[in-house]
Amino acid sequence: MKRIAIFASGSGTNAENIVRYFQHSTTVQVAAVITNRRQATVIDRLRPLGIEVEYFPKDEWKCPQNVTRRLQEAHVDLIVLAGFLAVVCEPLLTAYAGRIINIHPSLLPKYGGDGMWGGNVHQAVIDAHEPESGITIHQVTAQVDGGPIVAQFTCPVLPTDTADTLEARIHQLEYRHFPQVIEQLL
Repeated sequence: MKRIAIFASGSGTNAENIVRYFQHSTTVQVAAVITNRRQATVIDRLRPLGIEVEYFPKDEWKCPQNVTRRLQEAHVDLIVLAGFLAVVCEPLLTAYAGRIINIHPSLLPKYGGDGMWGGNVHQAVIDAHEPESGITIHQVTAQVDGGPIVAQFTCPVLPTDTADTLEARIHQLEYRHFPQVIEQLL
């Protein structure tokens, strides 16, 4: 059985989707869900599913010995960033080299990097009059949003789109494809 850890900072819709996808799997288990925000909505979202979300404060992520120890105790094979709004530091990148993936709401390398998350990405895509957008699932490296691309999925950008309407279509791509890509990687 392969074991994953999910890192999430926000509402946790992708984390919930992944947990539900693997809930009855005989090959993949969600071994841990970890957040860097005490008030992250993901905590309440996953409680009804019987998932305890573990909180590690901001200072713990600078030198993540406790986070790394927790992942090792859980025998984690893959770390999945699902709306995790923090940069993964070097010690964790080294300990899990090639075994950390992220989902980004654009077609990288476009619209990645510092400040490019959520509505900021979607508005930038619309402002640039891009004909399509999508999601990128990529390996995490020291370069923010710069790791090797694992998979990309697209959707059109409509002339009537707002950041919110485009985001809704992007979320549908995330929910449909992210768990399947995780499963294929494992």
